[in-house]
Amino acid sequence: MATITQFLEVVARLRDPQRGCPWDIQQNFDTMLPNLLEETYEVAEALHTHDKKALREELGDLLLQVVFLSQLASEEGSFTFQDVLNDIHDKLIFRHPHVFGEKSAQNSEEALANWEAQKAQEKLAKGQSSILDDLPFALPALTRANKLQKRCAKVGFDWDNPEDVLAKVEEELNEVKAEITAQNQPALEEELGDLLFATVNLCRHHQVDAEASLRYANVKFENRFKQIELRLQKQGKNITDCSLAELDQHWQAIKMLE
Repeated sequence: MATITQFLEVVARLRDPQRGCPWDIQQNFDTMLPNLLEETYEVAEALHTHDKKALREELGDLLLQVVFLSQLASEEGSFTFQDVLNDIHDKLIFRHPHVFGEKSAQNSEEALANWEAQKAQEKLAKGQSSILDDLPFALPALTRANKLQKRCAKVGFDWDNPEDVLAKVEEELNEVKAEITAQNQPALEEELGDLLFATVNLCRHHQVDAEASLRYANVKFENRFKQIELRLQKQGKNITDCSLAELDQHWQAIKMLE
């Protein structure tokens, strides 16, 4: 049975300049970023599909990213994996005063309020004055838009009526149409961004997770398109030889079956 110490030693050996793996030795913080993102999404996929066997494997791959990045930091003298453990250990205790301290929480809402209060103290200590300061820029855009809106809603900067949000979406759509007519590409890109942002707002006001909703739409589109491919394959046809009208006919038939 492997221990975390043994795992740290394995990763350190992979990075050993004389005895390590050539690929691992070449890696740095920048080259590891795509790997980290990929492994994170693979964990998310396993959670989405409720595949516990895959989740077990993907969590291991994600742990490797954490340990590997910590090893890189250790080599340059920034911090160690033990520092990472110490920080998250202390953070969990600090942010749960209703568990480890003298505050109380009778439900999840009160527990979250305690968490946010403790987090606010941490932000002040870091010199962060805005409620938006600690939102990572690298978050998926839909997720970040939702988080930005929720943060602002907590201080009262939000629509009171969901119908007003729908009107805003329609307003942004009209502005998109105007820029398409004007053939103004830079303005069109900006207005499409505003439309997406307003749509996320509409999702939020109707308790719909925009990221999850789009993910579901992606899966639905993918499944339908694959069914078109299967239909054409059974007919001995190549999809590239079919007209758009024929493909759309198959698409509509598949929708009807659903």
